[in-house]
Amino acid sequence: MTASTPKLITEAHLEAPDDFYEALIDAHQGLSTDESNAYNARLVLVLANHIGSLAVLREALAAAK
Repeated sequence: MTASTPKLITEAHLEAPDDFYEALIDAHQGLSTDESNAYNARLVLVLANHIGSLAVLREALAAAK
């Protein structure tokens, strides 16, 4: 990785983690398991698109294992 290549941020970085968690839980309210799984898949793709860097995404995939 070069100095200009983005790197995955693994330390706490959310400005309002409890609020995000509440919003995530609220987003799943009323969804079936299949709908919830589909929602999570769409969310992952939206966030991956926002990140954009394949190198960072590969780091995230490895970190999530």
